[in-house]
Amino acid sequence: MCAWLVVVDAAAGNATGTIQWNGNGSTYPQGTEGEGQEHMLEGQGAAKDDALHLKRRLGLFSGVALIVGTMIGSGIFVSPTGVLERTGSVGVSFAIWISCGVLSLLGALAYAELGTMNTSSGAEYAYFMDAFGPLPAFLFSWVSTLVLKPSQMAIISLSFGRYVVEPFVGDCEPSGVAMKLVAVLIILVILVINCYSVNLATGVQNVFTAAKMVAIMIVICGGMYQLQKGNTHHLQTPFEPISQERASASLADIATAFYTGLWAYDGWNNLNYVTEEIKNPSRNLPLSIIIAIPMVTICYVLINVSYLTVMSPDALLESEAVAVTFGNLTLGVMAWLIPLSVAISTFGSANGTLFAAGRLCFAASREGHLMNILSYVHIRRLTPAPGLIFHSLIAIIMVVSGSIDSLIDFFSFTAWIFYGGAMLALIVMRKTRRDAPRPYKVPIFVPFLVMFVSIYLVIAPMIDQPKLEYLYALLFIISGLLFYLPFVHLGYSSKIMERVTVFLQLLMEVAPTQSVFPAKEN
Repeated sequence: MCAWLVVVDAAAGNATGTIQWNGNGSTYPQGTEGEGQEHMLEGQGAAKDDALHLKRRLGLFSGVALIVGTMIGSGIFVSPTGVLERTGSVGVSFAIWISCGVLSLLGALAYAELGTMNTSSGAEYAYFMDAFGPLPAFLFSWVSTLVLKPSQMAIISLSFGRYVVEPFVGDCEPSGVAMKLVAVLIILVILVINCYSVNLATGVQNVFTAAKMVAIMIVICGGMYQLQKGNTHHLQTPFEPISQERASASLADIATAFYTGLWAYDGWNNLNYVTEEIKNPSRNLPLSIIIAIPMVTICYVLINVSYLTVMSPDALLESEAVAVTFGNLTLGVMAWLIPLSVAISTFGSANGTLFAAGRLCFAASREGHLMNILSYVHIRRLTPAPGLIFHSLIAIIMVVSGSIDSLIDFFSFTAWIFYGGAMLALIVMRKTRRDAPRPYKVPIFVPFLVMFVSIYLVIAPMIDQPKLEYLYALLFIISGLLFYLPFVHLGYSSKIMERVTVFLQLLMEVAPTQSVFPAKEN
């Protein structure tokens, strides 16, 4: 049994040739039956006319837009409550927001050196491979694909559910079940969009990113108007404790407040995932970072000021959807604009998260770090449907089993282990690759500082306020070793999994993007 399947350029979304499937899971290009094919990474020596060659299309403006668009999501509309609750005062909460911006900027500048030294896409995966070898790189792809990206999708979807449900319940507490049902529904809708068409998914992303900026400007302009009216009462004594119970914050409180704030800033390293597609990366990568992250930091500080012009700290803590409460107090009959704008913003963020997550899953499995089926694409839609479905299923499980706050702590704890690892990789390569070209170079104190902060963010909560989420995260990272040795290092392949792969390939009408295996005799 033989079938002709389409070979797809996943980056450009165009059909580029055909491969033959011989019924036993093996694939090979048309006209090359029986010939071994070398598996080549995108960006690793790709020739100009290679089917999988990534073109450099992102200029400075696109780089800034990518960083700003991914950083500003649901976090600023949800996180102010968590940061204020954990710090215990308005002044300390503002210090946390500014510190998170500075830390994100320093971390991103260190990533700029890594990204201009190694221009392969994949960010941490490529840097860990250079500095430490395949095992740490595998653990990163293992955790990112199975935990970090799905949990990020779950958090954003739960935020969407909260902002959709709250306007319908008035002053009552939104139902957790209702919020989770809406979150699951939106994941399924976004999954259909991304599986149906790449063009549709990117079009939705562009429209919803514009709506996100409208929501930000509505809140900031409303706050500036209130300041003009003299509503500064809640800002006059910023370091006064908001309650006697929270007169001082512990080291763990500060660390978890950083987790909540840094969740709103997450996305500062996303440009490094597409380094191969940036025009003149030695200039545009660091410059995009220097422009975008301070811009986001200013927006976040002004939004927090706006909230406090009309809400007391106690009222802010009691609100489950801070931006909605702000709209009710300032916009009158037009208050519905806030939940609508924020819901649109979070929908766009969830869409972009799944879009990127599907590609990360696609890339990791193509290199043999996950099941082969997850690297396949639909033969007509040209979308990585298996990877998208896989991520969505994990995200739905996380939505059903967790809350926003616990998921944010889980996400931030795990992410900062690898952010710290990337800083260590930079420090190591300053010694092991002294002569490597570095178009952009940060002062050596920057990676040391970010690494020490990441160590603090990982260790302090475990010591002072241990949670099961932290234990689960560590166990999951360690469990990757159980899969690495037999399935990656030794290359073990189960006959059952080969049959499952063939079955799913036929069921979902998907095919690999390039020939990885030589043909076998029928």
